[in-house]
Amino acid sequence: MDLVPSQLAALVAIADHGTFEAAARHLHVTPSAVSQRIRALESSIGRVVVQRTTPCRPTPDGEVLLRLARQVQLLHDEVNDALAHSATNVDLPVAVNADSLATWFRGVVGEVAGWVDVALRLHVEDQAFSAGLLRSGDVLAAVTSEPGAVQGCSVERLGTLRYVPAAAPALAERWRRGRGPDWAAMPMVVFNEKDALQHDVLAGRGVSEPPVVHRVPTSADFLEAVCLGLGWGMVPEPQLGPAVAAGRVVPLAGRLHVDVPLHWQRWRLDSPVLDRLTDAVRRSARSTLRAPETPSRRSLS
Repeated sequence: MDLVPSQLAALVAIADHGTFEAAARHLHVTPSAVSQRIRALESSIGRVVVQRTTPCRPTPDGEVLLRLARQVQLLHDEVNDALAHSATNVDLPVAVNADSLATWFRGVVGEVAGWVDVALRLHVEDQAFSAGLLRSGDVLAAVTSEPGAVQGCSVERLGTLRYVPAAAPALAERWRRGRGPDWAAMPMVVFNEKDALQHDVLAGRGVSEPPVVHRVPTSADFLEAVCLGLGWGMVPEPQLGPAVAAGRVVPLAGRLHVDVPLHWQRWRLDSPVLDRLTDAVRRSARSTLRAPETPSRRSLS
């Protein structure tokens, strides 16, 4: 089986842009040329690699090729840059969870801002699900809570991001029952349907979901919603300190917290750009994240 670089590039473009037409614009060719490349690729391996849906998505066989295609593209761009000293940008797709992006990962973004040869493309995904983007070939590296390496990847522990239940002072006082909050009744804020942090706290207290649950799916707006009294929520420690100091929120229930372990997974490639990014991730994580707790990853007491 001979895999042609232009055909693999067409597969990457379709995965990134969703349609044959958008992929053609990105590659500066006609949609017919993209279609021909994909058909030739499918003929070469004897399998369908792209679902002709809206948007188009790789099939399971296409995902296998997509992982290879992104690695080839990264190495090709690096070689091009090294040999030709051209203005070619190295495309670097990375998965990171929203709370990390809003806190400690900003140090990484700040470093990459000075790399004129790199085009960073971030996929925002919950840390419990970001490893799936590595498996599908959508990204070359990811911040994830999975300690087990995805096949073909290396993994290292970064530390823990601590979350503390917090609420606006007026809301906390309104729903106080005795020495603590009325967990069963106090309105709650969640990030999205994948966010289980608040439910973990409630389950630890034998409490089910309260009657009112608000959904606010961006990190900054989630914090603002908690500060404005929309409901209580689990606030990342780096965001909590300034909000407490400003009198906008108060922690609930003493030392209650949840520690989420974070890991860095990347494809095992001899890539200077990935190495540089990994070093930036390590530095930023060390400056903000807590050292991993042993053996427990959380405290719900």
